[in-house]
Amino acid sequence: MFKLNENYLKLPGSYLFSTIGKKVNAYSAAHPDKKVIRLGIGDVTQPLAPVIIEALHKAVDEMGHAETFHGYAPDLGYEFLRNAIAENDYKARDCSISADEIFVSDGAKCDSANIQEIFSLDNKIAVCDPVYPVYVDSNVMAGRTGTYDETTETWSDVIYMPCLEENGFAPKLPEKTPDLIYLCFPNNPTGAVLKKEQLQEWVDYANKVGAVILYDAAYEAYISEEDVPHSIYECQGAQTCAIELRSFSKNAGFTGVRLGFTVVPRELKCQGVSLHSLWARRHGTKYNGAPYIVQRAGEAVYSEAGKAQLKEQVAYYMKNARYILEGLKSAGYTVSGGVNAPYIWLKAPKGMTSWEFFDCLLEKANVVGTPGSGFGPSGETYFRLTGFGSYENTVEAVERIKALQL
Repeated sequence: MFKLNENYLKLPGSYLFSTIGKKVNAYSAAHPDKKVIRLGIGDVTQPLAPVIIEALHKAVDEMGHAETFHGYAPDLGYEFLRNAIAENDYKARDCSISADEIFVSDGAKCDSANIQEIFSLDNKIAVCDPVYPVYVDSNVMAGRTGTYDETTETWSDVIYMPCLEENGFAPKLPEKTPDLIYLCFPNNPTGAVLKKEQLQEWVDYANKVGAVILYDAAYEAYISEEDVPHSIYECQGAQTCAIELRSFSKNAGFTGVRLGFTVVPRELKCQGVSLHSLWARRHGTKYNGAPYIVQRAGEAVYSEAGKAQLKEQVAYYMKNARYILEGLKSAGYTVSGGVNAPYIWLKAPKGMTSWEFFDCLLEKANVVGTPGSGFGPSGETYFRLTGFGSYENTVEAVERIKALQL
């Protein structure tokens, strides 16, 4: 008789955003007259930029003619896209990353989960707390996290790095030595960032202890402060200790189009074995590449028109984030974020748990956010709101929350 991967049975509950979706759908079904404003999941709402639409149409037309038709994409991705990425995201910032170190995929979420496949199950992982759930959940599925403690909501074999208000929601170097370190900056969910000297400390630490940093830079386009690095490769020595994950979802609105990439430098090795070669083997075996049409759309992101149009979109979402930040601060809430990321991180009022505050906002204000406890034990009593809604809905949501006078 067949057997299950019992690691899946260890997962507590369903995926965070699936749980939220079920709660909201149930409420909407019971109250069809209520207008629910969703500022929970980090999904964009603005349409694709005109230059991207133009590139998509052109690529679709090419697929309709034998002489310009494209089948399977190259393993690493099309050279035209990888060259554009290398030139604009790395060389422009004095990072010596070449096109053949870039692996194009259908998104950073998949890559952040799949990258752990090239590492031994004996590796200890360290995660920020709170953190994007996929990092921990994918390692649970692999069998790397040990046993779950329902009381503390922690895994025995995971090294948690608390990101607390008193340290600016930035992690401290762990007391126990990890093998794999997940860092996400600008951070999801807190919106916090690391200054360059802070990130350099992590690079130096990883090289010293022989750890690999898995660096999620999905929100780098939202950075507004000059001393905040957009890539970990802006730090000296990062190419021997870091893998960087990037996404087109939040900077270009590709949440429904799907495109991302992962950088694995050739200098990153373990006992003489190149991690680049391992990821290339995994990529070639298990993945057939992002569609040609989508990769042409990705190329348009780096055109002069694309840069200008997407800069406007990012500014739109950050305007929303600032409105939430300032509005809730004026109402007496303890809030942070909204400067280098489209996320607002706030303290639930009156001693509420994060799920109690979720229910309160949904039922009394018809506003949806994300309970902080879903991101880890240190997220309890906190709450995340996003700037990805429309400006009109954002304004209305803030006014509804303020009217509660909690």
